[in-house]
Amino acid sequence: MIKSKILVIDDEDQLRKALSRILELEGYQVYQAVNGSSGLKILGQEKEIDLVICDVKLPDINGIQVLENIKTHGFDCEVILITAYGTIHDGVHAMKIGAFDYITKGDQDEHIVVTVEKAIEKARLKKRIYELEDKLETRYSFDRILGNSQAIKSVKDMAHKVSPTDSTVLLLGETGTGKELFAQSIHNGSRRKDKSFVAINCSAFPKELLEAEMFGYKRGSFTGAISDKNGFFSEAHEGTLFLDEVSEMPHDLQAKLLRVLEEQTFTRIGETKPVKVNVRIIAATNKDLMKEMEADRFRQDLYYRLSVFNIKLPSLRERIEDIRELTDFFIKQYSLKTKKKINGATPEFYEILKKNSWPGNTRELKNIIERAVILCDEEILIPALLPNEIKTLGKRSFISESDLIDDLEKNHIRNVLDKCGWNKTRAAEKLGIGIPTLYRKIDQYGLER
Repeated sequence: MIKSKILVIDDEDQLRKALSRILELEGYQVYQAVNGSSGLKILGQEKEIDLVICDVKLPDINGIQVLENIKTHGFDCEVILITAYGTIHDGVHAMKIGAFDYITKGDQDEHIVVTVEKAIEKARLKKRIYELEDKLETRYSFDRILGNSQAIKSVKDMAHKVSPTDSTVLLLGETGTGKELFAQSIHNGSRRKDKSFVAINCSAFPKELLEAEMFGYKRGSFTGAISDKNGFFSEAHEGTLFLDEVSEMPHDLQAKLLRVLEEQTFTRIGETKPVKVNVRIIAATNKDLMKEMEADRFRQDLYYRLSVFNIKLPSLRERIEDIRELTDFFIKQYSLKTKKKINGATPEFYEILKKNSWPGNTRELKNIIERAVILCDEEILIPALLPNEIKTLGKRSFISESDLIDDLEKNHIRNVLDKCGWNKTRAAEKLGIGIPTLYRKIDQYGLER
């Protein structure tokens, strides 16, 4: 089994062939070149070369130039330079511009083999890191936000445009519409993507703990503060802080957040010296902030500071045409997770899903598909695998217009009766109908107190 690919560049035939033979005996696949130009050509043609071993003195370009060329063009390999006339100055220079090592010809074969193994290991580790970074970038890219409806395309386009900026973003939308996924994608599309993305759910902490978590504290500043702690703002320095459910933040803490947004400074609990911070804020809420401001639960000045760039995420009801694509994705995801071979769903299954109101949006759909996959014993999902309430809701789409009007009237009469304490005389007056008519409606709709 071939371990890795190595390129040896040396114009001395005997030394080049001898070194190549040693490496081949160690299980490596070895390519040979007699000068720098042909070596770089091989490197451009052959994929997955992990290591280049290059003589410093070559007939066309020297080894240092080969190394510089490799680094400039981003070839994914390590470089070991070898020379018969090594100097400390040349060695230091080679290491500074990216050589893995700089060794002298005539070193023992064992030393060369050990150095090669270390260089190969480093090259493999770097490639693994790049692969993981690519997967992470793909996981949080806008491509992972599924759907081709105009509603989702529009918000993806807005989010994509604001990503490269440092503007504060406010994500609005119902529970389960993917606000955190959008926040992560915006961060990943920004110049801050290599820095931290820190997410905090403001509804998950009591007031005192939320302030401590956000800004950090000094040891002994309150009971339980047994050591210094950096807050989320410090952790997100030069990156992005995602404040989910920001409407749940206590009123006095909102004022402190406003100061951070305006001055880019904050003070840890128990300290007096302000801390300078560079953080991009993305906030999200499922509430109507206008109503929250009217009720004096959310600061108006904070709202205008957060809503530099608003994005209203569509509910699943507003993008029904995306349900099939989302369903197929979740079926594939949970089939792999449960190690089942499920190839899709029946047309009836999809139709029922399309006829539901989806108060929990994409998150609710995801949970329902997970449940269906777990219950499924065949290779296709059928309506019987759906929860009863979903099948019932699906049938509601066939309600006639007259039935819908009856439902509205029934609910209105019930509400008036409840408000009047089921005093039928008062209720009839408010409804603008006679008492006999009210009794008939109560009987017709089977209303009971």
